Amino acid sequence: MNRILLTFLTAGLFLTLQAGAALTLYVAPDGEDLFSGSAASVNGDRTDGPLKSLAGARDRIRVLRSEKGLPSGGIRVLIAPGIYRLEESFVLDAEDTGMPGCPIVYEAQEKNTVHISGGRAISNFVPVKDQAVLDRLDPAAREHVLSADLKALGISSFGTPEGGAALYFRNTPMTLSRWPNEGFTSIVDLVVQDGHSIHGVPGSMTGLFTYEGDRPARWVDEKDGWLHGYWFWDWSDERKPIAAIHPELSQIRVAEPAHGYGYRKGQWYYAYNLLSEIDEPGEWYLDRGEGILYFWPPETPEKEDACFSVLPKLIEIRECSNILLKGLSLEHARDLALEVTDGAGVQVMGCTVCNCGGDAMSLSGAQGHLVFGCHIYQVGGKGISLTGGDRTTLTPAGHRAENNLITDFSQWYRMYRAGINLIGVGNCARHNHIHHAPHMGIFFSGNDHLLEYNLIHHVCLESNDAGAIYAGRNWTMRGNLIRFNHLHDIQGFQDKGCVGIYLDDMFASADMISNLFERVTRAAFIGGGRDCDVVNNVFIDCVPALHVDARALGWAAYHADEWVAEGKEKGTLSGIRYQEPPYSTRYPELPAILAENPKAPCGNLIARNICLGGTWDEVEDKARDLLRFEDNLLNDPSCFADAKAGDYSLPPDSPARAKGIREIPVNEMGTYSHPDCAF
Repeated sequence: MNRILLTFLTAGLFLTLQAGAALTLYVAPDGEDLFSGSAASVNGDRTDGPLKSLAGARDRIRVLRSEKGLPSGGIRVLIAPGIYRLEESFVLDAEDTGMPGCPIVYEAQEKNTVHISGGRAISNFVPVKDQAVLDRLDPAAREHVLSADLKALGISSFGTPEGGAALYFRNTPMTLSRWPNEGFTSIVDLVVQDGHSIHGVPGSMTGLFTYEGDRPARWVDEKDGWLHGYWFWDWSDERKPIAAIHPELSQIRVAEPAHGYGYRKGQWYYAYNLLSEIDEPGEWYLDRGEGILYFWPPETPEKEDACFSVLPKLIEIRECSNILLKGLSLEHARDLALEVTDGAGVQVMGCTVCNCGGDAMSLSGAQGHLVFGCHIYQVGGKGISLTGGDRTTLTPAGHRAENNLITDFSQWYRMYRAGINLIGVGNCARHNHIHHAPHMGIFFSGNDHLLEYNLIHHVCLESNDAGAIYAGRNWTMRGNLIRFNHLHDIQGFQDKGCVGIYLDDMFASADMISNLFERVTRAAFIGGGRDCDVVNNVFIDCVPALHVDARALGWAAYHADEWVAEGKEKGTLSGIRYQEPPYSTRYPELPAILAENPKAPCGNLIARNICLGGTWDEVEDKARDLLRFEDNLLNDPSCFADAKAGDYSLPPDSPARAKGIREIPVNEMGTYSHPDCAF
């Protein structure tokens, strides 16, 4: 973390309570929701003290407001350390809203000590005695596997193998039994040759294929085996139940309906949810019919070591404004940890979200939501999703994700679950550190978004046709700015390559300004789009640094043909009246797009970039003459102070300065120090 503190953050960004005017309520594990909540500890005769739950505090605030109104300085709910297991989602509705200058704050007494959990502790493990179960287990596992009756613990909802329910042990997700234990196996061949192909790539719409070896023979009698595969493309995965196994033919059939793109020889998959595949510590299996959990623990479990996720959603904030969640740890949601809908000015500061089956946070609404200084890790889906703004009027929402550490996300839903999603108009991702994920780091869709000072690395680990920062397929999503970001070590699945900033399928437009790329394949990628500036970037050992193609003049013409037809017939593009204000005035190059050659990648500027090592460009012939190349500096190490040591500052006599190239603020990229951060 960069040891700097940006002074502009201290004024006007955060909701604050007025000292001396705010009312404080207390919550503690040993409290009671019948207490007043006015004291931090229980009195001697246990007649008063702290409240016991978040819901108790919310209900107490409702009573106080009905009696006296909202205090002039707001209300602070101070929560003592402990584990708070929710039986139902904690919900704030319109009646729970704060007011300007009078926020309602739910705050941990000490950050990272208040654990809001949607899981149930599993403490009734016993050795497996059922001989039929022992016979199915791997011989090496039989003396280690324990069982627990979840129904005896009051758990009746078990989810499905498709996703959600999970087992955690000492704050670490355990592995739903699978084979192979790591990585994938591959489709040897397709049994049904039905003539199916996509862009000339042959496949089959029948999910019947052959496998290598004899491992699947042990799955024949499994109750509910599944396969997770990348069945045709490396960017489209799906989980499918096993319909049949034919060991004598070395064939597996997956359940209908077929995967949307079909199946292809050589594509990869693994099998899971198989009792017989518990063969190493950390694996588990749930017999959903009987409600029996089987688990090979890494170590002997103590009382609170194992936790099974139960509650789908932990916190819902609906039609509220001026609410602050501060310093909380949200854990063990089967799906989503936090959902904010509508309202304005909801802030999540210094919170930890981990060990959730789905997304960490989803915030949508009018304006001004903020996620700041949060630590998000070990979640099944997206990290932070910000949605807001009006694309018809180009009214910005101003939602921000700032100074967050987001890692090991998209652990179950592997594709298109970004660390940060920006949807709508005028939202911002700034100073975030995003790393280690199977697919994209940041996804954006819409207009006038700002992506700046982010550090992204080791993403797209399970896909090649993927981007660390991604947007695609629209001519009207303009005004987006990607600047001052550091992307490094992004090489794709099996190091076969992927993309740094990926503007896919004629996306128009976004500018890439003053970014640093190190060891990124296809670092700056314009996939047939228009009106994009690639200016003042530094590319180190990228292969290549720049990719531009003219796909709409070739294989992707069918997309553009649909857009052109819509424009001529309806006067709209993607439903937007692009020739009228505000679009015609905000984006003056847009109204005449159909009068030119709309399929051609025109209007792209490649200027004042530095490329050192690797290769410079990969430009389709049909696109090259349409690009403007100006003052780029290639393979001149003298432009930097010490490139070998990673010092990319520009000395006074650097030849880059003569070309008008500006120094990139490398030391300001990524997260920065702040006392309220969770990390």
